[in-house]
Parts: sequence; structure tokens; C-alpha cells
Amino acid sequence: MKLQSFPTIASMLLSFAATSLAAPFVGPTFYGDAPDEHHPWAVHDGNRPQPTIVVPGTFSTQEQPGKPPSDAVILFDGTDLSKWEADSGEGVPTKWIIKNGAMECVPGSGFIRTRDKFGDFQLHVEWAAPTRVEGDSQGRGNSGVFLMGLVEIQVLDNYMNPTYADGMAGAIYGQNPPLANALRPPGEFQVYDIVFRRPIYRNGELVDAGYVTIFENGVLVQDHGLIEGPTGHMRRTKAVPFPEAGPLKLQDHGNPVRYRNIWYRPLPPRAIEGGTDGPLTTEATTAKRQELAMAIRQDAQKLENPANPLPQMLRLAESLQYAEDAVTLQKVQQMAAQYVDALDQLPADKLGPKKDEARHVRDVFNYLTRFKVLSASFEPKLKLEQLIKNQNWDKRPDGKQKRKASE
Repeated sequence: MKLQSFPTIASMLLSFAATSLAAPFVGPTFYGDAPDEHHPWAVHDGNRPQPTIVVPGTFSTQEQPGKPPSDAVILFDGTDLSKWEADSGEGVPTKWIIKNGAMECVPGSGFIRTRDKFGDFQLHVEWAAPTRVEGDSQGRGNSGVFLMGLVEIQVLDNYMNPTYADGMAGAIYGQNPPLANALRPPGEFQVYDIVFRRPIYRNGELVDAGYVTIFENGVLVQDHGLIEGPTGHMRRTKAVPFPEAGPLKLQDHGNPVRYRNIWYRPLPPRAIEGGTDGPLTTEATTAKRQELAMAIRQDAQKLENPANPLPQMLRLAESLQYAEDAVTLQKVQQMAAQYVDALDQLPADKLGPKKDEARHVRDVFNYLTRFKVLSASFEPKLKLEQLIKNQNWDKRPDGKQKRKASE
């Protein structure tokens, strides 16, 4: 459900959040289902960090490579091989060459690898088999993209050239055939967009499997394919622990395959590694909720204003949905009692303009009651509900009673 579905409440929520210009979080509060034992965030949580802004790149043509997204790490832009070395040893220059903006394998020169090492990533690679067709099956335009130097994604000219299924272009070599053969004719650049999540081991035991998703020229060819272990030729893969990071390698298989426009984007950690998206362990959720509650309480200190204590009260109350704290709860209860008593004592001409504010605070009390932060018998809540009823503020324009959120 979109925020715009509740314009009155949503606009008030945003205005209350905006009262603290230095607040570390921004957005709606007391809105969706509260955090639970496996999710540190509420549903539609305004305190949840905003996604990083990335300027998208452009698509490639045969004549010209596209522009990478703004946060991409460029591995090869067609000008130099400074980020690459021979696979034979650290710092050993490669014998691969650059021709017309592409790096080209010199047959017999050996693999090439990145100097940098990295773990989970989104990878973009463009490659082209020789225009002159020679050989067949595995002997035609053969190379490979080795993720972390361990998992080969096959590069092969399979345009009108069948071979064994788990050795075709787009295959996790020796493990998973591609779902489709979406190759262009030899000589044209093919595009691989790869999402790679490495297997994670702890104390030699697998705790989170590795997966790879691949689009070949925009066509899905690996759908969250399981990484069983390092790939190899003619042998069954065996699961072994993976390092946290490794280089990207390109294979010399005796064919002058060309590569261009190679870049990657590091991926955020998974929940098992300390990430906060998706279901977490109870321990990780509790720690994150404590962290959030502390940050919100510190922010609430900046909102202290005797002339208008409501924003601070709401911010402190907000922290209680993440983690219990007896001192904070007591302060919220005291401030709530003072707020409702002051509201009840206002003359009619001053009380009327408080209608929307009072109903919002009532909704906050109901939210906190629903998720057992406050007791259903919380006196300021009951008193405020009675005040709203007495003023007929709980009626819709058609005169009917407003339905409860739970109905």
C-alpha cells in the first residue's frame, strides 16, 4: 500500500519527522507492522536507510560500449591493462594486447586476472569470438570468465555450433547448462550481466550457499544457479570453503577472443554476514533494534522544547517499538499524561484547531497498544479517546463512526 493512500495521517507523520532537521532518519512512523524477532524494521519503516542513488549507465551497441553506472568499479575501459596482470604471478605483466578498444587474448600467453580481489558483485562483461570461424564444438572461440578465479562462466562461440550442454556459452562450466542460447553471430560482441553470491563457510561448514544469475544479451540463462564449488574439466565439482575475495580471471584457451567494457558493482552483505535486509537471526535483529532505538533517543534529546513537547514525546515513543527501556517508557507516559491533561483544559476556541493533532496522537497510542508497547488501559489513551468522542472528532463527514484500523 502506498503512503499516499492516507494523506492526512501521512502528511502529519512527515511533518513531525521533519521537526528535527538533524535527525538521522526521515519518513513515516507508527505506520506499518512493528519490528519483530526476525525483522529490525517496521513495515514501510521511515527509519530504514534510503537506497544509494546510482546514475544508470547506457546500453552498448556493436560499434560502441555503453557507459557504466555511476558507482561501478571500472576494470577495463578499452585504454589500458593497468588493473590486470598475468595469472602466473603477482605483478607479472600480461601478454594480452589491446586492439580497437578491446583486450584480446594472445593464444599461449596464459590467463589474465585482475590485480584487485572482490567477493559478491554485479559484473558486466562484453566479449566477442573471432569473426573468422575455425573449429567446432569446444574448439571455436573458447574462453571463460572465472568468478573469484574459481567458478567458470563459459565463453564459447555457440552460434550454430552445438556442444555438450554444460559447456555452452553461459553455462556454469561442468555444472549448469544455460537456460537458452541467445548468442549473436561470431565477431559481434556478446554481453554477460552476472550477479554472483559466493558460498559462505564458517569453521569449514557451509552456512549460506552460493548462487549466480546471468543474463546473456539480455536473456536469462542462469536463474539463481547453485554454486556447488569450484568448476573444473571432466571432474565432478566438490564443495569446498571459498575465500572472502578473489580475482576475476579470463581464460586463454587458444583462441583470440576479445573483451571490452568490464566493470563490477560490489553487493551489500547478506543477512548471514551482518546485512539488515531480509529475515535475520534473533540475535542480529535484537542488536539492530537496540542500535536503532538508541539513535532515535539521542535524536529525541535535540527536540526538547517546553513550549511544544509533542515532537519529542512522539520521537521517544517511536524508539520503544524497537527496544524496551524503562526510563524512556516512564518519560513517554508522563509526557503523554501532561499532553492530554493540557489538551483537556483548553477552551473550545483553542481546542478546535487541535483536532487533527489529537487524532494523530490517538492513532499513535493505538499503534503502541496494538504492538504491546503501551497497555490497553493506558489512562492518557482512554482519556484522549473520550475527549475525541465528546468533540465528535471520530465521525466521518457522512456522520458515521470512523472504523477502527483493525476492522
